[in-house]
Formats: sequence, C-alpha cells, structure tokens
Amino acid sequence: MHIIVVGLNYRTAPVEVRERFTFAQHDLPAALRQLKQTKSILEGVIVATCNRTELYAVVDRHHLCGHYIRSFMEQWFKLPRQQFTNHLYMYEDDQAIEHLFRVTSGLDSMIIGETQILGQVREAFLLAQKEKATGTLFNMLFKQALTMAKRAHTETSIGEAAVSVSYAAVELGKRIFPNFAKKTVMIIGAGKMSELTGKHLSANGADRVIVANRTLERATELADKLGGTPCTLDEAINRLHEADIVISSTGASGYVLTREQVAAAMQRRKSRNLFMIDIAVPRDLDPTIATVDNVFLYDIDDLEGIVESNLEQRRKESAKIEAMIAQELEAFRSWYKTLGVVPLIRALQSKAETIHAETMDSMMKKLPDLGERELKVIRKLTKSIVNQMMSDPIMRIKEMAGEKHAGEAMDMFVKLFALEQALEEGAKKAPVLKSPVSSQPQAAVDSAPVQMPAGVAAATP
Repeated sequence: MHIIVVGLNYRTAPVEVRERFTFAQHDLPAALRQLKQTKSILEGVIVATCNRTELYAVVDRHHLCGHYIRSFMEQWFKLPRQQFTNHLYMYEDDQAIEHLFRVTSGLDSMIIGETQILGQVREAFLLAQKEKATGTLFNMLFKQALTMAKRAHTETSIGEAAVSVSYAAVELGKRIFPNFAKKTVMIIGAGKMSELTGKHLSANGADRVIVANRTLERATELADKLGGTPCTLDEAINRLHEADIVISSTGASGYVLTREQVAAAMQRRKSRNLFMIDIAVPRDLDPTIATVDNVFLYDIDDLEGIVESNLEQRRKESAKIEAMIAQELEAFRSWYKTLGVVPLIRALQSKAETIHAETMDSMMKKLPDLGERELKVIRKLTKSIVNQMMSDPIMRIKEMAGEKHAGEAMDMFVKLFALEQALEEGAKKAPVLKSPVSSQPQAAVDSAPVQMPAGVAAATP
C-alpha cells in the first residue's frame, strides 16, 4: 500500500485556475464516494480551501495511482487533464505524509502559521470518516497530524505576529487610503473571514460598516457583532455607491458584482476612489471591474508577501515545527512497520487464551472438589504464566518488524507457534489489508472513528 497526495495550490495555480477546482460543500460527500470507488483507491480524504484542493489517498498500485486520481479529477470537474496537469503536484509515501503535517500546521499556507487550515483539515477528515472513506492508515495519520498541529501552535509562538488573510487585506487597503477614518466599509458575505476582516477595519478607524449577505438573518447576526447595518445582496448593489471599501468573501459559484454594477455605482460616487478586495475562491468580483476608473481591485493572490516583516518571525518559529514534523514522521513510520505483526500477536494471544481455557476446564473436571476461591487463585496464576511466556516473543517480533528481513521473521514466527489456523479465523472476523512488511495477511487495526484531540476547532464557514 502507498499514501499519496495529488493537488494544486496558490503556488502552482493562479486563482483563475484554482476556482475551477473547488468543491461545493454539499457536493463533497458525493465526491468522496466517487473517489473511494475509483480504481486502486482504498482510502480517501479531500481537503478543499480557497488556497488549495488536495486529494489524499491510500492506493494499492504505486505506478498508476496518479493516473487514476487525475482521471477522477477529469470526470468530476469535466475538464480534460491537459488543462490542469501542469498545475498539479504529487507526493508519495514519506513526502505525502510530511506534506500533510506541513499543511495542517500552517507551514504550507500563504500566510505561514495560520490556524484556520487546522480546522479545515479536521472537518475534511471527519467528513471522510462519516462517508466511510477512511480506514486504518488515514484514521491514524490524520489524527496524528491534527494532534501535532495543535501542539505546534501551543508550544511555539508562530501565531503571535498578526499575518492573517483578513489582516493582510486591511494592510493592502492602506495603500489606497492612508487611514480608514470616516470611511464606509461594505462586507459581502457573513462568514468567519468576513467577521475577522470587519474587526480589523474597525480597529483601524473605519466607523461605518454595511454587512450584505444572501440571507438577511446571517447579515444581521454579523452586523450586530460589528455595530453595523445589515442588508441583502440585492440591496447591497443599490447601496454600493455608499462604500469606500468593499471586502467580499462568499461561497457563491458565480460573480456577486459585475463591472456594469460597479461602474454605475462609481458614477453616483463622482469617481471617488473605491477599494475592493476579493478573498473568495471562486472569485466573487468580476475581474474586469479593475478597468473601471478609480477602482482598485485585488484578489486573494495579491495578499502574498504584503506582510513580510511579520512573516520573518514566523519563519524562525517554523524551524521548531519542522523538527516536530521529523519526529512525527519517524513515529508514523515505526507504527506503520508494526502493522504487519498486529494480527500475529492477536493470533498468538487468541491461541494462548484457548489453551488456558481448555486447561482450566480439564482441571475442573479432574478436581471437582476445588472451591471458587481456589479456582480463582489457580486461574490467576496460570494466566500470569501464559502472559509471561508470551511477553518476550511479542516484544521481539515487534522489534524485528522494523528490520530488513521482517517478512521472513514473521513467517518464522507463524510456523514456530503454529498460528496458521488462528490467523485464518482472525481474518474472517476483520477486514484484511496487505501488510506493508510481510507476506502474512493483516487484519485492520482500527477502522472505527477516532477521538479528535482536545482544542482542535472545526473549520469556520
């Protein structure tokens, strides 16, 4: 088996390409089911954010895995692969695992050390679990990645310098307006990103906020938090001339504002400067809006690098997280190597329990006068003997699982303890995977949902 990730992000694809590879939230369950049904894919998780679309998979064919995932993308997005292959990256095994750790901890983000991606990966993993798209490997790997990322943000100061996307948007606005005093801000969309941006703008002097959203209820909820006024998207178009700053972050599939609507608003504004930033993917604002006089339009890709001074401090802290990632990668490797011995150990324990139970039954028949107290003591002592006899063999086979000739060692272990029948019976009770280090069959260790680490928040809308 192999772990791979295929994806595109803000480094490999501009926003006009990324927006063609976004998954609507309501489509993700169906996408996961289709991905899981794709040939050679045993487990799958889809991580889709404004800056990346990544498909994680456990595959059984190393040389064709990329081809099958590209085929899935071709079918799902209805685009020929020639239009997107050059924008894709693919990592395998250790590189794929390390990449997940870097993504989850915020080291691979446009804004180094940002924490929102942690919640987004968590949400993606939990959805994949719900759709039964994960199994033994991803249940362990994603739990480990989320736990490590939480620890990274707790034990380092990588998140202390303010360099969030919303902060960067405000910094970009300062290029147009020296200050935001007496400026009117229109926020389109009522999600977490909109809320954070509104707070940053208010903290920098903006004294009037209009919150526009598809549903008036959500607009009112955010407007109350920001001390602003709510309106619907239709009303926002008629009030656009009132705004000096427009920040848009919705989940709409098409443009929320067109060039014609903005041009009409600018006539009513008598061509006073209008600053607009689109932090949505797919984009909310028609790119041709930039051709309207005195309108300054930016998209999410324009945010990169505008807060370089604060990022430098985060880069220094990232070295500490890189060291954590190296340790976690080694820990996962060690766990992965021992997967093949789990069914062997269970088979030995099962056989020992059977022998112990049969011996106790035989003794009770031969010594019927033994009391319950005596039987309890005998049962306890004989069980202790069995466990002590198994202790060293179990410890040694775990150690040998990580060595060069692990497969031969496990084959010999099975023969020495005559575990063939116990293994066969165990395989009937649990799903079987091919062991990464042995020719012996390996029952799934744990395909049940895992408990999330405390403090790992869900992704915000």
